[in-house]
Amino acid sequence: MKNMVLSNILKVVSLVVLALPGLAAGQDRSPVEHPLDRPLVTVHKTPWCGCCSLWIEHMREHGFEISVIEAADLGPVKQRVGVPAGKGSCHTAEVEGYFIEGHVPAEDVRRLLAERPAARGLTVPGMPAGSPGMERPDGYVQPYSVELIGEDGSASEWARHGAGWGN
Repeated sequence: MKNMVLSNILKVVSLVVLALPGLAAGQDRSPVEHPLDRPLVTVHKTPWCGCCSLWIEHMREHGFEISVIEAADLGPVKQRVGVPAGKGSCHTAEVEGYFIEGHVPAEDVRRLLAERPAARGLTVPGMPAGSPGMERPDGYVQPYSVELIGEDGSASEWARHGAGWGN
């Protein structure tokens, strides 16, 4: 029993030690070991936004670990992580050196973390009906694009979702 407890403690310490270099490097985009492959997503949101809370639940349901930071003004966060003007939404998240702006589906975040492009992050500008956190009772998903924001601030299409695009 005592050996099993010690073994479990050593496993936890090992996971922490493996994660420290990635955390200390700041914007390092190398993969970070997470218990049970649950990447940590830090979500910056206003206290009164319900759709942000629904997006957080979407991300949790798809295996992400979530930390929430509430603030009345998200402008400084968006500026710090590099969200371009006109590409904002109601919440800004950070995961492994990337920003995730707005109602980006979990599957697109997983792809970002798997492919690790040289980029600032992903955005869904605005709040499209039917996107994660903006679901409608009738199941309708307005056509929208997830955009990849390059290191130079340029935008390119990362994924398409919604009626009319075959997704």
